Amino acid sequence: MDYVSQHQETPDVTFDGGPLDCGNGLLLLIRRHIDPLPPGGLLEIRSTEPTVADDLPAWCRMTKNGLLSVVHADAVWRFMVRKAGQTADPSRPIDQPTPVAPTTESPLPQPVPAPALPPLAVMGIGSWPRPRWMLEAIHAHVSGQLAESAFQETADDAVRLCVQSQQRAGVDVITDGEQRRDSYASFVGGLLDNCQLIPITDLLPYVDDPVKFESELRALDVPAGQVRHPAVFGRIARSRPLAVHEFNF
Repeated sequence: MDYVSQHQETPDVTFDGGPLDCGNGLLLLIRRHIDPLPPGGLLEIRSTEPTVADDLPAWCRMTKNGLLSVVHADAVWRFMVRKAGQTADPSRPIDQPTPVAPTTESPLPQPVPAPALPPLAVMGIGSWPRPRWMLEAIHAHVSGQLAESAFQETADDAVRLCVQSQQRAGVDVITDGEQRRDSYASFVGGLLDNCQLIPITDLLPYVDDPVKFESELRALDVPAGQVRHPAVFGRIARSRPLAVHEFNF
């Protein structure tokens, strides 16, 4: 892409990546800023690292985000990226990610006695089919586009349906069907401080053979841009419960 003297559009969010390159933390910062944007939202990325000019266009192609323009002046690159999806509603406010301050974890309580189970007790293996509206809520919540309270209300409804089905079937041990969980890894990773959920496509700069890795991603049944895994970018800590709401509900 050729450089221009200035962007034609005004970004919704701008951040400075400084000297970081795509394989050394810049993609994590990009993900933190672009996820809360609605589809079609504009993100301006500023960088002083020359290799970003080569790597960022490849990342945009992999993630289906649009690289609209690049400004290069005084050893600083400014990239304007449009988030993949339909054009955003200009009247919709842009939510900003709120940093979470790590706190010291308190000791865990002792386990409580469990009730005895009948012989040949029946229970599910854990995961239960999710309604389409629950899947959509999970993806919106993981990407920062659905507030925690709204997500939990939606998940509570899905759990109610799941429990009712098990009760009608005469199941001995009732579970919530893991309705709130995207996967066993992202469920925990998404709640830890300094741990961020990123699409598999963001791992491209970290692999030894990017061409082979990209080919493997294309062969997946699920689009690689929708599969998220935890990435650690600081000391792991926990400042909020992992499953208290699920347990209480």
